[in-house]
Amino acid sequence: MAKETIAVAGAGTMGAGIAQAAAHAGLEVLLYDSLPEAWPRARAAITRGLEREREQGRLTAGQPETIVARIHPVTRLEELAAAGLVIEAVPEKRELKRELFRQLDGILAPEAILASNTSSISITELGAATGRPEQCIGMHFMNPVPLMALVEVIRGLATSDATTEAVRALARRMGKTPVEVRDFPGFVSNRVLMPLINEAIFCVFEGVATPEAVDDVMRLGMNHPMGPLKLADLIGLDVCLDIMEVLHRELGEDKYRPCPLLRQMVAAGRFGRKTRQGFYRYEGKK
Repeated sequence: MAKETIAVAGAGTMGAGIAQAAAHAGLEVLLYDSLPEAWPRARAAITRGLEREREQGRLTAGQPETIVARIHPVTRLEELAAAGLVIEAVPEKRELKRELFRQLDGILAPEAILASNTSSISITELGAATGRPEQCIGMHFMNPVPLMALVEVIRGLATSDATTEAVRALARRMGKTPVEVRDFPGFVSNRVLMPLINEAIFCVFEGVATPEAVDDVMRLGMNHPMGPLKLADLIGLDVCLDIMEVLHRELGEDKYRPCPLLRQMVAAGRFGRKTRQGFYRYEGKK
């Protein structure tokens, strides 16, 4: 990348994690969110993560503060104009992402790259909302971003080789392993993972087993580090439902039909860890 400043649009869990990883790599980061209260929450989460690294000996005294100082909160999109690349990390809603891409297209320099952290939505469609589809690409990080090595790099129909190589280089600089995949619903990660989670929810819905039993079978029998229902709570049940609905709508097969229990839990506001209740209960403030 020509510039040392990148931007992250969206200061939620994923956006904060991406900003942390980029700042950790020495980049200056503009972290945008329209809600002023988003930055204090993001800063607290980033600081906690960096302090854990310091306690584990992976950072020296003073490094957490230096890394946080590279992240600059902004509340107006126009303030992202200096960025050579913007990574969009807003909620998984097609129209929201399209509109954000459209607005950023009118703000950024002509050579700037627009990347989306979408977990299921078409990169080609997002790029079509701009006048620079060859500079639009998917950059799908895994949660929690600071700990997970994978970044799915998704090329849209028009994405250029230069854009792809720039994003792969950025991912490597951030300590990640970029893996290139094609622009299909759910890409690879969620096309494989979400039906597994959905089937685990069906096991609970149909009374086959308790959430604890389902997770124990997958951990102890399949050597998964975390059971699928605990993982769903970590991802967010609302996010899981959004992705399943994209898969069901775009691929048109019943095997992607979201479990009614998943819909019911999301309707009840039980999203998992972020609301302190999902398939499990979590201690602490909502």
